[in-house]
Amino acid sequence: MSRETAQFDRRTLLRGALATTALVPLAGALASCGGSSSSGAGTATKSATNPFGLAKSSSVEAVIFNGGYGYDYVKFAAAQVPKQSDFTGVTIKVSPSTQIAQQLQPRFVGGNPPDLIDNSGENAIGFSAIEQQLETLDDVFEANNYEGTKISDTLYPNVKLPGTFDGKFLAMNYVMTVYGIWYSATLFQQNGWTPPKTWDDAMALGAKAKAKGKYLWVWGKEAATYYQTMSVNSAIKEGGDEVRLALENLESGCWSKPQIQGVFTALGEMVQKGYFVPGGAGTQFTAAQAKWSNDEQAILYPSGGWIENEMKDATKSNFQMTGAPEPTLTSSPAIPLAGLRAAAGEPFIVPSQGKNVAGGKEILRAMLSKAAATNFSKTRLAPTIVKGLVPASGFGSTALVSQTKMLDAAGSNTFNYQFVDYYGMNTDQLVPWNSFLSGQLDVAGLTKALQEITDKIANDSSVKKLKIT
Repeated sequence: MSRETAQFDRRTLLRGALATTALVPLAGALASCGGSSSSGAGTATKSATNPFGLAKSSSVEAVIFNGGYGYDYVKFAAAQVPKQSDFTGVTIKVSPSTQIAQQLQPRFVGGNPPDLIDNSGENAIGFSAIEQQLETLDDVFEANNYEGTKISDTLYPNVKLPGTFDGKFLAMNYVMTVYGIWYSATLFQQNGWTPPKTWDDAMALGAKAKAKGKYLWVWGKEAATYYQTMSVNSAIKEGGDEVRLALENLESGCWSKPQIQGVFTALGEMVQKGYFVPGGAGTQFTAAQAKWSNDEQAILYPSGGWIENEMKDATKSNFQMTGAPEPTLTSSPAIPLAGLRAAAGEPFIVPSQGKNVAGGKEILRAMLSKAAATNFSKTRLAPTIVKGLVPASGFGSTALVSQTKMLDAAGSNTFNYQFVDYYGMNTDQLVPWNSFLSGQLDVAGLTKALQEITDKIANDSSVKKLKIT
């Protein structure tokens, strides 16, 4: 799963238990990691090939969210660092985690956080809690990549925005995330179905699926808020900035906006009609997703572009996974039907108290090299913020090809929002969404619960607020 920033969110859910720590290669004897030994924090003279002053024999620690994208793509990037002549003795420890907040918040408090963190997943740390403890990352984009080109010249436009808080660029979101609804092109072609453009279309499709003995939707307990993401995206398309800004700025009554209520009402009717695979609140999310991608019990699933990689081992042969924009309430929304929530997601941060800040930034620089970014897209079937590296064939991925087509069709009609990630809302929001999708909570109950979560943050003077315009 990817973060809900710019993910996004991403991404971004959990996958598997905490794996065994992995060490990335290294010339010479293994040194202790930067997170446990001050000996790894030495500095060197800055230069064009060493823009952050990373000492040649220092050690670096990175903790990476082990979700839909896994974590070995960071190991691949980190392995490029000791290959550079300036860093032949650098050792890098890359560890996976599915419990970012639980594992790392105590280390922030203790003053010994890792040097690089992928702050993603259901248990990500709310940025409002740590933004004062993070390095700005402008110098990463101003540096040259390993090919000798200025990094900012190799990136898609506006990729700083999702990780910029109060004018400070604090999180490098690595993956270009496209949100939408996903389906099997093969199954749809066999049945003469088309992806729904409006919620009326979706309701009609649900009836057709039911007639074939299938469900329209499925969900798992850790991913119930994927339906919130879909709902908010749809409502923003329908109502435009008025809806987006009300949510971003934690306005009183924001969840009662008519566009949001319209989508909630449609989903509530689908729940009552039995268009959701039952039992999702008690089903692990990848097991639930397999009921769509492998068993074809359900025919649609809302997610970000990470979904193909996340389910690559549980997808039916010739599924031809394909994405489409979320439906809207009417055929003439404020943002065209082709509009998308699409932005950079999967936020990487460098804590200021890390023992090797230069090392954390150097891994980011390595991730933005042509070799590492191409490796990510080829193995994860998703585009990074480095432009021009995905071929027309999409490395054989129908989902990746469809993402490119969706981005092209959307043009300038893309949008994003930060409130869920910034305030760390997702964990609390999962509770009412699981109840709603189970039929135990109606639209009014869902709205009330979400507004209470929002109001609690809005009224807490200890929480620094973002003002979005």
